[in-house]
Amino acid sequence: MRVKWIPIILIAGGGLLALVGVVAAIGAMLPVNHRAVGESEYAVPRDSLYTILTDVERYPAWRSGMTRVVRREPLEGKERWLEVTGDGEILYERLEALPGRRIVTRIADPALPFGGRWTLELEDAAGGTRLRITEDGEVYNPIFRFVSKYIFGHDATIETFLADLRARTTGASK
Repeated sequence: MRVKWIPIILIAGGGLLALVGVVAAIGAMLPVNHRAVGESEYAVPRDSLYTILTDVERYPAWRSGMTRVVRREPLEGKERWLEVTGDGEILYERLEALPGRRIVTRIADPALPFGGRWTLELEDAAGGTRLRITEDGEVYNPIFRFVSKYIFGHDATIETFLADLRARTTGASK
């Protein structure tokens, strides 16, 4: 009776390995770098939105999945913080901050399988502020590249951030 299961297990295992191989091969053909852009308008003044975006200590109150933020010592004059989520920790640093206009941050942990920077641009819009986020990302592992592009989408984090920010600016709960 046990012998009948061996071919099924071998076929299933071989199929799984083949699937992983195909995913890895497709991922290897994808570029390491990608660009994703998202934007939304908020019924708050530019300076108010800028304050919300730069107040990283309060991110856990309105950002999905974030449990805490831990400030780190600045390095070469750049503000740094650790964002803690259920998926792990990511160290960020602020590269640029033009009050009311532009914020540029980057992932500052070279040990992660991904990296990149976010550029947040604020401009006046009818009745409030338009925020445009540009992600210039890098995904080093070919399997993660496949998953990032075809399963999650490169803009998934941006879209979640914009939706969370909408809830924050309208007073809706997290």
